[in-house]
Amino acid sequence: MGRATYGAARHRKKVRVLKDAKGFRGAAGKHWRQGKETIIRAGVNAYRDRRLHKRSYRGLWITRLTAACRMRGLQYSRFIYGLSAAGIELNRKMLSEIAIFAPADFDALVNLAKKHQPRTAAAA
Repeated sequence: MGRATYGAARHRKKVRVLKDAKGFRGAAGKHWRQGKETIIRAGVNAYRDRRLHKRSYRGLWITRLTAACRMRGLQYSRFIYGLSAAGIELNRKMLSEIAIFAPADFDALVNLAKKHQPRTAAAA
């Protein structure tokens, strides 16, 4: 009995892998075995980094809000607490956009957050 090499199907598989590996440096872009391993690693990194990308944007929005709140004499954490106590449900992206493009509206939000701060024992 002859040796089965899966002729056309195997060739299509190799072509698909090498097409995906196009642009990789060295053997990873030219050889099937190294290309296959590199494609798997690239997929793992892409999956992970799609989530890290979202995380880094949230960090950017929080940094912008912290700076905007400090300019108005309020801590970021107290600002967020005050907004939630006031029943305002804006996400950090929208709050950051308001702080940049509509400072007067952001001032109103900061004043609202200041009104809804918890009373401390020293203030009472």
